Amino acid sequence: MKPADIGRIVLWMSGTLLSFSAMALSIRGLAGALSIIEILTVRSAGAVIILVTLALFRPELRHGFRPQHMLINVARSAVHFGAQFCWALSLTLLPLAMVFALEFTMPVWMAMMAVLILGERMTLSRAGVVVLGFIGTLIILRPGLQAFQPAALLVLLAAFGYALFNVLTKKLTASAGTFAIVFWMNAIQAPMGLAASDPMFLGKLGTEHIPALLGVAVAGLSAHYCLTNALRAGDATIVMPIDFLRVPLIALVGWWFFNESLDVFVFIGGAVMLSGILWNLRDEAKKAHRRAEEEAAGRSH
Repeated sequence: MKPADIGRIVLWMSGTLLSFSAMALSIRGLAGALSIIEILTVRSAGAVIILVTLALFRPELRHGFRPQHMLINVARSAVHFGAQFCWALSLTLLPLAMVFALEFTMPVWMAMMAVLILGERMTLSRAGVVVLGFIGTLIILRPGLQAFQPAALLVLLAAFGYALFNVLTKKLTASAGTFAIVFWMNAIQAPMGLAASDPMFLGKLGTEHIPALLGVAVAGLSAHYCLTNALRAGDATIVMPIDFLRVPLIALVGWWFFNESLDVFVFIGGAVMLSGILWNLRDEAKKAHRRAEEEAAGRSH
């Protein structure tokens, strides 16, 4: 990895964090009018419309429409569709902070899958950021038997599905472009959603739902575009722990927009997560600079 890749990872993951938060807000805005499947159909179909429109004006993108790696594309789209359904449903049943906190068992699963499936190295700092991120999540959530809600199992199932989805996405980045990866995910998922939706579901919506509709489509597309580019820039075990920061961010969103409770443990947990992320990024940056210096020294000789 080059030193510049660290900056690209941080930049793309910042876009991912903001996009997922905007999508969560939009799902809440549509939850009273549409079913979860119908909301996911809007996300996928809206993304396809946006991508096809872009390709009309940028011919160089059109090669992304060619079918390639379809077995992986179908598998990752199906896994993601199921995980997204569980995640979106949980957003209507649980506080936003709890959903995002439980979701972040995902980097633990993904770290193990990345080592086993992708052959990535597990360094001390990479393991440390996963552990500290998980500890920060527990600080925020403070789980206990009295606080347990059955709907939390939906989030845990979604977390496992997202981990597998992201590992398959990382695998695709080695041979497919970002446009093609994002297009085929949405092109496969849109018919799946339509088949399970009320054919006239758009008739349930009014003009007051337009911002949420646009939010689901645009934020859903930008989230996966940013995440795919982040995974292209670096190892999954570096990229995904940054996503832990969604927990304190969405807690603030829930407090600001939905008057959900916010306490000091959100900030304590967020600080623990951030310390692990900064440790890992600093360690990776040092290694990248050291490799760059060694390569420069080798060329000079």
